[in-house]
Amino acid sequence: MSGLTKRLRALIATNGPISVSDYMAICLFDPEHGYYTTREPFGQAGDFTTAPEISQMFGELIGAWVLATWQALGAPSPVTLAEIGPGRGTLMKDMLRTLRRLQPAFCEQATIALVETSPRLRAVQRETLSAFDLPLRWHDDVAELPKQPLILIGNELFDAVPIRQFVKVEGAWRERLLALGEDDDLSFVAGPGMPDAALLPDDAMQAPDGSIAELAPARSAIMAAIAAHLAVHGGAGLFLDYGYLKPAVGDTLQALRKHAFADVLAEPGEADLTAHVDFAALAAVAETAGLKAHLTTQGDFLLAVGLLQRAGQLGAALDETGQQAIRDAVERLAGPDQMGELFKVLAITPPRLAPAGFGR
Repeated sequence: MSGLTKRLRALIATNGPISVSDYMAICLFDPEHGYYTTREPFGQAGDFTTAPEISQMFGELIGAWVLATWQALGAPSPVTLAEIGPGRGTLMKDMLRTLRRLQPAFCEQATIALVETSPRLRAVQRETLSAFDLPLRWHDDVAELPKQPLILIGNELFDAVPIRQFVKVEGAWRERLLALGEDDDLSFVAGPGMPDAALLPDDAMQAPDGSIAELAPARSAIMAAIAAHLAVHGGAGLFLDYGYLKPAVGDTLQALRKHAFADVLAEPGEADLTAHVDFAALAAVAETAGLKAHLTTQGDFLLAVGLLQRAGQLGAALDETGQQAIRDAVERLAGPDQMGELFKVLAITPPRLAPAGFGR
């Protein structure tokens, strides 16, 4: 039995059932046994591969988007370029390399920041970015960022932020909790009723018993902090993640280990836990702060900002094997049956700014 399983059993035995949100937070971020605090989850040797790890094209195109957005904002100086949840630092590395090539003056005058709470991941990021002779700053949260215009990037950030789940029982919505079942194994149970069913998706009232609905107040809190900074100090944000554009009833909580789905309750702390992102909810938070929200799919966004053109540039000097690898990366990033449709993109900007990649 793992140390985290023992801790969870003791916690529930002492205090009673815990929420799905608390379970996710403990599994992912426990200081001693948490998934993100104890292991290297990224890449082929880990449990999942993110878009920056698939191809340099992803980070290069995001870097070009940053430059276009900075120019559309009026090229403010000083300005902060920050990534929140930067993983191994691969995306920031590709963005900085691109920005230095396209507009050296941007890198020279920008504050480069990474919002990361894990000391272990900070060390990995520092090593990844060691080739850049730039002053890099690390922060625990958005509130610590400099009080100046900000361009903030978040790739696969919100999916790992804990959610609350609710289950419909005899026509009423009740919070889904984790309790101890037979042999002290973890199991889902229905807890107290939720205080305001109006917070659930529109189709919740017609959903049959046994249906699952999800809310993510922690995600909304993060977006509110970001939007508040942008509303006061100026700037824009870009967020890419898997999820849905319209809220709907459904259980999206999942565990991933060694690039395959796993049992959510089987081995706490040994697998990544995520849930699909409600992009409409995040957009609503941003618009409440007076910003404009722009939504599209990852496939449409990457194609609009030049994925095929960049692929052609990279493939021109390669042999057939190299060109096929480029084509495979394009398909994986933008193909409708892969990341292209499942992953969505949200940009939040000042009301009159039309960001690249989102049409008109």
